Amino acid sequence: MIPLYHDLSDETVLVVGGGAVGRRKALNFAEEARVVVVSPAFDDELCEAAAAPSSIELVRALPDTETIPEWIDRVSPALVVAATDDRAVNAAAEAAALEAGLLVNRTDVSGGRDPGSVVVPATVADGPVRVAISTGGRSPALSKTLRERIGSEIEGAGAMAELTGTLREELSEAGVDPSTRREAIRRVVRSEGVWKGLQKGRSKGRNEANNVIEEVVDR
Repeated sequence: MIPLYHDLSDETVLVVGGGAVGRRKALNFAEEARVVVVSPAFDDELCEAAAAPSSIELVRALPDTETIPEWIDRVSPALVVAATDDRAVNAAAEAAALEAGLLVNRTDVSGGRDPGSVVVPATVADGPVRVAISTGGRSPALSKTLRERIGSEIEGAGAMAELTGTLREELSEAGVDPSTRREAIRRVVRSEGVWKGLQKGRSKGRNEANNVIEEVVDR
């Protein structure tokens, strides 16, 4: 499987199953998409999340192998998440999604998957910087451990991304040629002084970055 980022803004995700797994999936996708969860019962934390202002809608119903296609037609999702504890229902959700040409994430299988299936990775983010970790569904525990490790490694990366994005625009507007721009930004990203400066505040980091850029542009 090849990792891709998918923009689900203004899209709907249908989660079949309202237990702990369905809750984790719903909360994850609710950051960006409208989420509809269909289940006869719901995890307490999921109920709390849906009660607060959010993009999560809970529908109390019993999805089965016969009615899942109807839910897909009714909701028109971009992605279907099969997250029940019933393998037959999950299989039906997967089959209905694939037949409709939709992406599907089935939570009770690992390893090889059908075309159109997706694995939802563990993610860690710092501002606009986001790292996804996947073990192909084989070891969620390992994904969680790696997420914790990587989280400490990318601390401050969001501020660096914002700073270098601004610097790229400014250098372009100033007419600096592309090769020099690229070298300047690379020097900034690799500068320990800039990283340390950003820990003290954006202005400190910006001053350090300006010094690095001057060395490249004025040489």
